[in-house]
Amino acid sequence: MRPTLHALVKLGGSGTNDEINETVYQICQFSDEALTIPHGKNGLTSEIDYRLFWTRTYLKKANLIQNSSRGVWTLVDSHLQPDKVDIDTIVKNITDELKKNRTEMPTSADQQDSSTASDNVAVETEAASFVISEDPSELDWKEKLLQTLQSISPAAFERLAQRLLRESGFIQVEVTGKSNDGGIDGKGIVKINGLLSFHIIFQCKRYKGSVGSSQIRDFRGAMQGRADKGMIITTGTFTREAVKEATRPGADPIDLIDGEQLCDKLKELGLGVKTVLVEQVEIQRQWFLDI
Repeated sequence: MRPTLHALVKLGGSGTNDEINETVYQICQFSDEALTIPHGKNGLTSEIDYRLFWTRTYLKKANLIQNSSRGVWTLVDSHLQPDKVDIDTIVKNITDELKKNRTEMPTSADQQDSSTASDNVAVETEAASFVISEDPSELDWKEKLLQTLQSISPAAFERLAQRLLRESGFIQVEVTGKSNDGGIDGKGIVKINGLLSFHIIFQCKRYKGSVGSSQIRDFRGAMQGRADKGMIITTGTFTREAVKEATRPGADPIDLIDGEQLCDKLKELGLGVKTVLVEQVEIQRQWFLDI
């Protein structure tokens, strides 16, 4: 938690998930080996990033940081001094609150003995809403989506990439799928403000693991003289070396779309992902105590 707060201070009081994570890596001097340890079976995220996800959740519950709908985290107090924050007390208070809400959830027997069903609903909803907010459901749906994507055929994944690019504003998107073509799966054109056009070629990797730097170099070799930009779309992740290679100065740029970004884009465009709005009722206990 303290390195996360230090990272936000270093970033000027605000930052995206990626900016915060990268800054924490530097502060803690994590090794490349540590950063590649996956969390869970699908390796959607690294173990360190998963823990940083929970770190931000706890710091938000402690009212030390807040996040906007655009995914930018900010310090509640711009003058906060991370070294003076009592981390142990934060953990204890949140843990105690979680336990309290869980123990207050009524059992089926309690509900049968209760005189009013509405009281049961109110108490259960209050505890349930707190537990739900604790669970990183964002990671859960993405893992399920990636499992689905990894189960479809390579050709189907290429067609999905084609649809994704078209829905994102690309034109003349074609799936080539030719063998011995350096791994090029398709091509398209993107227009900027209706004036500038960039020809792109893309490669689809239906991976569970990570794409390495050697694969980035191979793809760059195949795109020489054939496009302005390259793009690799994967259901897996990219190693840190691959990310560095894709943005290496003096080399043709290659945009990388990993599994998490792919999930976000499919959700944004409504391609195979449906967002259902559910009414959530929260009971403000303190309001009743203060009346």
